[in-house]
Amino acid sequence: MFVSSFDKVQLWTIDAEYHDQRIDNFLFTHLKGVPKSRIYRILRKGELRVNKGRIKAVYKLQTGDVLRIPPIRVSENDSINEQSKIANLNQVKALESQILVETKQYLVLNKPSGIAVHGGSGQSFGVIEALRALRPKEKFLELVHRIDKDTSGCLLIAKKRSYLVFFQNQLRHRKMKKQYLALVCGEWSVKNKLVSAPLLRKELVSGDRMVVVDQKGKPSETRFEIVQKLKGFTLVKAKPLTGRTHQIRVHAQYCGNPLLADAKYSNTEQFQKVIKQCQLSTFVLHAQSLSFMLPIVDECSGLIEKGIKGEQVTIEAPLPSVVQDVINRLN
Repeated sequence: MFVSSFDKVQLWTIDAEYHDQRIDNFLFTHLKGVPKSRIYRILRKGELRVNKGRIKAVYKLQTGDVLRIPPIRVSENDSINEQSKIANLNQVKALESQILVETKQYLVLNKPSGIAVHGGSGQSFGVIEALRALRPKEKFLELVHRIDKDTSGCLLIAKKRSYLVFFQNQLRHRKMKKQYLALVCGEWSVKNKLVSAPLLRKELVSGDRMVVVDQKGKPSETRFEIVQKLKGFTLVKAKPLTGRTHQIRVHAQYCGNPLLADAKYSNTEQFQKVIKQCQLSTFVLHAQSLSFMLPIVDECSGLIEKGIKGEQVTIEAPLPSVVQDVINRLN
């Protein structure tokens, strides 16, 4: 038995919004429910045509291209698998209530700790898959950046491809500013205002991956500032000037003040009593604010004007009540 959502030949004309996007990525977004393996198969066999010709999966779409989408049958098993993923969405239905700001072009949500931003590596789904399932009519939803599963706070999601490209260009040029709150062990030294230490990703014998300070690593800088001194701990503000994996956690460890309850980069046994008292299941790292530039859009064409700066926007995410309770207990 087959469930058929695309049972007829369809002709799609590409507009400027999707200019220069790879066709496989375009299809992943627009053929919702169709497995990636099926999409690659119709590309490989030439069943999908662009301007009446065969193309490869890496082909980049051009404005005005005409796509011929063949009838696509989705098996009942594939449909059941998709439904089972959607059934798990009960865990993340609250995401809609966590949206801090939303426009027609983007949204920022206050991601809860414990939810991955996307599926993979043992995660059946994440924030982005959940939002796509909760909003089936949205044509485009993509992560602009990532934050760790156990990190809470500001997460920017693009609702138009042109904005995704615009925002990610800011990330590459370090124009997007992020600020975090972290709860670290011990009394933070005022000397550690700017930590500059190269970071290197390593794979352990166990197969686990860790990030370490190593001269062979990539240049990495984090600016720290004391927010509040607690009994045996410090709440600090962290501004990463570079965007390395686990950067704040490793730089804090490097200074001798690892994040409390960070099982990967600290000795949790030493603080087990406090961790139990505070009922901490993981470390406290909260993406408190995100600052980025908005583009200037041409009123006639609707396209983003290049090289012209727009409005600077700063979004702030309130601390989760659980984190505030931990701080109160330690105070």
